[in-house]
Amino acid sequence: MEATIEETAITRKTRELCQMILDEPSMQALRQRIDTFMADEETRAQYDGLIAKGQALQEKQQKSVALTGEEISDFEQQRDSLLKNPVAREFLDAQQELHEVQQSIQKYINKTIELGRLPTEDELGSGCCGEHEHGCGCSH
Repeated sequence: MEATIEETAITRKTRELCQMILDEPSMQALRQRIDTFMADEETRAQYDGLIAKGQALQEKQQKSVALTGEEISDFEQQRDSLLKNPVAREFLDAQQELHEVQQSIQKYINKTIELGRLPTEDELGSGCCGEHEHGCGCSH
């Protein structure tokens, strides 16, 4: 049985917003940078290797096992090598930019719901992560 979602005005406008985001040239450029990374198997393997190495080092630290200078140096060399790779650098930058867009949209929506009206620029510039005396619920 197929589940159906009742189309409300909010759902319809949310879909329109999502389509506007997809149609935005800057978002398409971000997506292209991510797609370029995803198509580059060598760079993806380099990235995955660094992530795995970082996780292994973090697990050792959590178990109170001292990291050797060699382990730290090896990780730093792999990280530096990855950051010198232009495809990886563009991917990491694109990820950061997408994260900022997501945070901005979420902040605007959360503040609108919290206030019961559209927030002002001043209200968007404050009120989260300890700046709001009543807390903001952003989990930071």
